[in-house]
Amino acid sequence: MSTGTSLEVPTLERLVAAAVAAPSIHNTQPWRFRLDPATETLQIRAAAERGLRHIDPAGRALHVSVGCALLNLRVAAAHFGREPVTRLLPRPDLPTLLATVRLGGPAAHSAYASVLYDAVWRRRSSRHPFSGRPLPARVRAELTEAAQAEGVTLALPGPEETERVLLVTREAERRNTADADRAAESRHWLREHVPGARYDGLGVPESALGPQDFRDRVPMRDFGAHRHPAGLTARPYETRPVLAVLSTAHDRRTDWLRAGQALERVLLVATVHGVRASLLHQALEWPDLRSRIGPRASGRAGHAQMVIRLGYGPEGPASPRRALTEVIADDGR
Repeated sequence: MSTGTSLEVPTLERLVAAAVAAPSIHNTQPWRFRLDPATETLQIRAAAERGLRHIDPAGRALHVSVGCALLNLRVAAAHFGREPVTRLLPRPDLPTLLATVRLGGPAAHSAYASVLYDAVWRRRSSRHPFSGRPLPARVRAELTEAAQAEGVTLALPGPEETERVLLVTREAERRNTADADRAAESRHWLREHVPGARYDGLGVPESALGPQDFRDRVPMRDFGAHRHPAGLTARPYETRPVLAVLSTAHDRRTDWLRAGQALERVLLVATVHGVRASLLHQALEWPDLRSRIGPRASGRAGHAQMVIRLGYGPEGPASPRRALTEVIADDGR
């Protein structure tokens, strides 16, 4: 593959590898990348065939996932000394083209960009129990500021609101398990270890699931939908979970992409501080339950886009990723 520009192939590959390291719902990795050599612009397109028809019919979570990849691409571009000039939904006639990043002129060196770039490779989702150690006020402030930098609000609710969010999320998890179509869709993306079998790098490996909460208080997603209930392990989770709710003023496709960028920036800042995170997305998949989380639950304007569980504990395993040859379009240039 030749870029046909001053952008060297190893740099291009490193940029895309950073983007691909982003989290995505069910590890579907619903993105493709293409370089426009004339303008040194990377396009990010939706891989619609990897959308979740039952869990995410409107494609909101797909856009949030692509937003995460977009943030990583911006961080990597800045790390390599290029100014990332970003446009969201640049072509109304091409709805699958979700964003473009033009590699502009030299960017001022930023030590912070390099710190975040290092965190791109260390970020992991951890679905394991966390300790009861509280998050320092300084860390909470930096996480809030990280979301604000992307035009998104991050709220860390108090104990009463946290209990309500957990209650709503437990109800969503119960519905997901009882809904045959959604349960089957989750199972489809669960990857069991089969010795000698080829793995395409998609989906959630069983090793990344973690246990269920022994007290049934912190609702971790059961991708197997109780297919093997006797095999489910259970451990007590933290007694005072720390949750953060990410929300946007509006609920358009651009807002979903901004929410994804904010989410990944928050996760990278958390990684820098040694804070683990897992995503509690279940309630956002049901419109009536989503309205009971975030600003709308308190009668304010705004739309919840993600619930993040934060804390200190074991690092989760790395989820596999697709090979770069499968996500970069090669037009022979």
